[in-house]
Amino acid sequence: MKLRFALAVVLSSLVLSSAPQAAEPAPPIKIADGLVNPESVCVGVDGRMYVTTIGEFDKPGDGGIVAMVPGKTQTFVTGLDDPKGIDYFNRAFYVADQKRVLRVDMAGKVEVFAAAEAFPRSPLFLNDVEVDAKGNVYVTDTGDLQGAGGGVFRIDPKGKVTTIIDAKTTPELKGPNGLLVDGAGHLLLFDFIAGKLHRVDLEDNSLATLAENLPGGDGIARDYDGNIYLSQWKTGEVTVLRRGSKQVELLSTKFQQAADICINYKTGHVIVPDMKAGTVSTLPLVSPRPTDVDETPLPVEIAQVWPNVEIARPIVLTHANDGSGRRFCASQLGQVYILPKNDDDSQATLFFDLHESVSYKNSENEEGFLGMAFHPKFKENGQFFVYYTSTESPHLSKISRFRVDADNPNHASVKSEEVLMRIPQPYWNHNGGTLAFGPDGFLYIALGDGGSANDPQNNAQNLSTWLGSILRIDVDRKEGKLAYGIPQDNPFLPGGSQAGRADGAKPETYAYGVRNIWRMSFDRQTGEGWFADVGQDIWEEINLLKPGANYGWALRESMHRFRETGSGPRRDLTEPIWEYHHDVGKSVTGGHVYRGPIQALQGHYIYADYVTGRVWGLKYDKQAKRVVANRPIAGNTAPVMSFGEDQDGEVYFMTPEGRLYRFRAPRG
Repeated sequence: MKLRFALAVVLSSLVLSSAPQAAEPAPPIKIADGLVNPESVCVGVDGRMYVTTIGEFDKPGDGGIVAMVPGKTQTFVTGLDDPKGIDYFNRAFYVADQKRVLRVDMAGKVEVFAAAEAFPRSPLFLNDVEVDAKGNVYVTDTGDLQGAGGGVFRIDPKGKVTTIIDAKTTPELKGPNGLLVDGAGHLLLFDFIAGKLHRVDLEDNSLATLAENLPGGDGIARDYDGNIYLSQWKTGEVTVLRRGSKQVELLSTKFQQAADICINYKTGHVIVPDMKAGTVSTLPLVSPRPTDVDETPLPVEIAQVWPNVEIARPIVLTHANDGSGRRFCASQLGQVYILPKNDDDSQATLFFDLHESVSYKNSENEEGFLGMAFHPKFKENGQFFVYYTSTESPHLSKISRFRVDADNPNHASVKSEEVLMRIPQPYWNHNGGTLAFGPDGFLYIALGDGGSANDPQNNAQNLSTWLGSILRIDVDRKEGKLAYGIPQDNPFLPGGSQAGRADGAKPETYAYGVRNIWRMSFDRQTGEGWFADVGQDIWEEINLLKPGANYGWALRESMHRFRETGSGPRRDLTEPIWEYHHDVGKSVTGGHVYRGPIQALQGHYIYADYVTGRVWGLKYDKQAKRVVANRPIAGNTAPVMSFGEDQDGEVYFMTPEGRLYRFRAPRG
């Protein structure tokens, strides 16, 4: 942090930390020096570390941001007044600069995101900054350093500032400093003066104390396994609160003024700025990722395709598997286009327009046209299937069959609709929506738990509802009053593999215990089903599809107990094959196993994070039952909305702004 001259007086009466020493902690390794009061650090999507430097105290305009890799620093931004906390979100950095919050793009352009006059009261000492998955910015005001005037503010994506908590209404709040977003409903808050680590419930703004006797509390970071790292400006200590523990452990006392920390997941280290020493150093994590997972960057590039084609919120890119080579791209608003054969063409052909029947609002952006799949025998029968939110009634999902015009293979009429399923949703979010035909010829339907947070209706663990499940139906026959058939080997049917658990189960259910699948696909070579499930508090996950599997939500979030009422590992709960922490990304976007022409990508499951825009290739060894590679693909910073695949196995991804991208081998 940050705090200046009066701090020694304020802190002299505080009790020193009594944290036990961790076993043989590794000494810090210095990676930069010569900085003038380095304050806060974060890792950008480009892999570089960005450090705010206050410069000379009480000298306006002397602060800035430096970009660095080990052994090298480069000026990124100059002319700031008193830059403290920094966080990265969606192609930009957010910085607390004295009494205002700035937004800095990747080119170093600075704009005021929230000026002092935008706050409900004039801020005294803006400090740490954190951004959540929806783009809300949280910032602490440490107050007057005498235990008064402190608080935490929220700034929504449009710049509106509201008070979350302050010292007037919450007397135990003395000097709010370090921040960490703790899922959708909580913040972790480190109090500089009181020396306490709190968990703030954003629903009622109540505090729960997790640790205390930590004077000069400054930075908070958390690793993949949920261990919380803490830095103390006054004592120069860095400690760790291991997941499930109530006692902190001492990692290092080798700093003079340990400021606002972060974690570099690529290297497996805590990054520690030392204000007084003018250095940035690293400490190893107490539980680093497995070292035998290949995380070297993949030698491929990202290239924009069809730059002159305009499609609003492209959400599906697929093919008809009819030998025509056509690529179809659907908008979340309800239109489906046939993309031009050449990248430089601007004219896409409107194939299908359902927008008058589709309900979509920017404020409810998990509804709309969400899924589309062509029948495996489309060339013969002209059938395709759509998942969309209907205007018929609020939050109603429909799965319908449509047919191409008999006299025009490039057009389909909405009048051909045959509704197969109506699925009422209790809320507007967590609709899932992927439709995909498996290698068995059946249609798989990926759903969410119905929405809100915490699965309030317990849908994901309730087999008597479709919500929170993956469904499997036979679209080539009808059964009784149904507009489709039930495959006879569906796991919860009498005689099925999970018949013992099938009392009251929906017969369409193939697997369950999911939160919000985004998205699902089948490996065209092996037939393996893959899906990504978006997390809530801390973890994002990737799974392999298994009949009858219970993937654990909301007992578990990925490989971890979900909150206090959740469950530890159980034999009847299927764990994901991969997970990542919300400090890496905050909303997973599932993709495809690559089977296209680029050899370096062969067999990698291509996926991304919606918020950060990071893209990876994941490789799974089925015989060893473990991930052997999670390799980043550089070159993208835009949110990744969805992935698609063409008839040749080439993989594409789409962004909300309407841009489409593919992969290519490096030039030269």
